[in-house]
Amino acid sequence: MKNLYHLIRREFTLFYQNKVLLVLFLGAPIMYGILVGSVYKKGKVTDLPIIVVDEDRSPLSQQLIDMFNENEVIYVSDVLPDLTNSSALAMKREATVVVHIPRNFAAEVNYNRPTEITLFVNASNTLTSNYAMMAVNVSASTMKAGIQIKSQEKKGVPSYVAAQQYEPFKLTIVKQNIRSGNYLYFMLPGVLLTVLQQVMMLGLALSFASEFERGTFAELVSKSSNVFVLILAKIAPYLLMSVFIYALYYGFSIWYQMPITISGTGFFSASLLFLLAVCFIGILVSVVIPNQLKATEILMVIATPSFILSGFTWPLSQMPGWVVSIANLIPLTHYLQVFRVLVIEGGTMDLVRSQIWGMAIIAIVTFVASAIILQVKIRKAQRAAELAA
Repeated sequence: MKNLYHLIRREFTLFYQNKVLLVLFLGAPIMYGILVGSVYKKGKVTDLPIIVVDEDRSPLSQQLIDMFNENEVIYVSDVLPDLTNSSALAMKREATVVVHIPRNFAAEVNYNRPTEITLFVNASNTLTSNYAMMAVNVSASTMKAGIQIKSQEKKGVPSYVAAQQYEPFKLTIVKQNIRSGNYLYFMLPGVLLTVLQQVMMLGLALSFASEFERGTFAELVSKSSNVFVLILAKIAPYLLMSVFIYALYYGFSIWYQMPITISGTGFFSASLLFLLAVCFIGILVSVVIPNQLKATEILMVIATPSFILSGFTWPLSQMPGWVVSIANLIPLTHYLQVFRVLVIEGGTMDLVRSQIWGMAIIAIVTFVASAIILQVKIRKAQRAAELAA
């Protein structure tokens, strides 16, 4: 028993001597608790933009628009005269619902003739599209109930009977992009790309850290002291292997019968930029932290909450500003938006320009920092070799 006590005491001593492990064990739960709590603090989605195409331009259609704006979940960002540019504007505004009010809408309602309001729902983000669609449906249904009750009461029909006898207009929902509403189609790409970022970061965390830890960095420098050559040599295998990973993911899309279409070179260019940004983050940590275990521990802390912070499931617009600032430092945040717009929604590169710049800035900053620090360590290794000679 006494021996067990000493062994346990020894483990506690070793634990407290490992400063990185101590910070991670005590700090990570606190950090994740604050981050996750701040992300989902509101508990519900509010102020989601929608676009209204009002071809009627009547007091009744304006009344419906006002009802949309009175709903806390949605607001009307734009009112268009026709459907011509509605899809492009919806992607630009990140509006998941386009409401189409047809011409002569008020006249058809007044004369008890059939008419309908069409909701074009971008189902690429299941959560936000469902919230916005339900909010539009509630507002339209409230207006519809009011119209039908008033109309029938004028004829002497009791209100409880009127609500069941007359429908002034219909609501038609047209789902776009992920038309089936299958949650797998929404979640799988986000999870797989998160895993790709994490395994690349963790793999590259060992790239230079393992050289420092094993004492082989001097041997590496003797073969080439060019910073760019060394960094390229370290990231090249991961870039090449990522081609296989993307092929595997495409195989999953076929296996699960997911409708994925890629046109043009924009997505491939953005993917390369994403991979470079992830690689350079891994390289930077590997150069700064010359210990394999500590490097992987630090990158685990960075990579683990990235999916939650990415805005893929819970909109960035619903998060506090300081959380959004952290999220924008992670390549996955920008890349998932690029994936959604270019692959799922079929948008253009103009719509993801800010995300492209975000990944480019991360890649440039981490690459420059890695190159500078690595150059300093190369010079130290060369001086040590000269002294030893």
